[in-house]
Amino acid sequence: MNISAPIAAERLVPHGGQPHIRVSNIRKAFGGSAAVDDVSLDLGQGEFVSLLGASGCGKTTLLRIIAGFVSADSGRVLRAGNDVTGLPPSKRQMGFVFQSYALFPTKTVADNIGFSDAIKSTPRAEMRARVRELATLVELDHLLDRYPHELSGGQQQRVALARALASRPEVLLLDEPMSALDARIRAKLRTDLRVLVNRLGLTTLYVTHDQEEAFALSDRIAVMANGRIEQVGTPSEIYHRPKTRFVAEFVGVSNVIEGVAVRSGIEADGEVWPANLPSTTPLNSRATAIYRPEHLGIAAPDQPGFAGRIVTTTFCGAHLRLQVKLESGRTVVADRPSAESDLVLRPGLPVRVQPSAAHCCVLPDGNC
Repeated sequence: MNISAPIAAERLVPHGGQPHIRVSNIRKAFGGSAAVDDVSLDLGQGEFVSLLGASGCGKTTLLRIIAGFVSADSGRVLRAGNDVTGLPPSKRQMGFVFQSYALFPTKTVADNIGFSDAIKSTPRAEMRARVRELATLVELDHLLDRYPHELSGGQQQRVALARALASRPEVLLLDEPMSALDARIRAKLRTDLRVLVNRLGLTTLYVTHDQEEAFALSDRIAVMANGRIEQVGTPSEIYHRPKTRFVAEFVGVSNVIEGVAVRSGIEADGEVWPANLPSTTPLNSRATAIYRPEHLGIAAPDQPGFAGRIVTTTFCGAHLRLQVKLESGRTVVADRPSAESDLVLRPGLPVRVQPSAAHCCVLPDGNC
């Protein structure tokens, strides 16, 4: 797969004025290999942004540089216009939640929350009140005397979150905090986390490899690969309008059609796949069409479309996922609502595949 040069990170300040967090041209190498390669990114006040990428793409290193746990080789980190690049973590007004939660096994919930320097330095009565306030905020005030091994994974995550909030940070940084939790608990905690950061007005940067998590939580997503940002956009933009082939294939499932741009779409394998070409795509140039599975219609063999035969059907709850081998030899993936029963879909059944031109995303040759 050819990963093209990444798109420059967009500058977005949703609430006006300067960005709350600005990451400018950050570079970091380990052993001669670039972990973060000239990354720039802005976060607006109160914005929730996810860094989405596979293991080793540089997202955690970037997060730790912003937090101050790792020093960048070059570049700057600014908070509210102030350069914090050289400041220690405790001076950056940022809370950090580690992937492992980093709880002390011999300390109670109350002691773990109260371990923050911001609380330890206060009078005892004030410290107890602040610990209870934080525990109530994350719905753990009834478990203050328990130890980490007596808590569920979700409860441990809440303890780590409460401790990160102890210093009343302006910015919250989270490093895959839900990766060890089961799907049901993750879904509940996602909702709780988003409600909480909205309530507190926190600017949030969240590292994850889970696309569903990024879509559910984020105002915007920054997709990373090989230490660089491939694209920054809203969840809808990332899914429906990927700017590079890497983003199209990494996020969700895509049918990738490489061919030549013609007036009515993309010509490949002797067939013209319908697409609305961008005005910047020259005719007869190389281009790639991206179709999501839900944008390939399935019809009876006497209808218009590309002739093919179903290879597999997979029940996915709300939809059926079909693999269809076309007469051209190409295999595509199509989704169809599972409640629809006008066709009995089974392997071996001849069908017609009907691509949607309106929903096709066309990438010029340089981004393929």
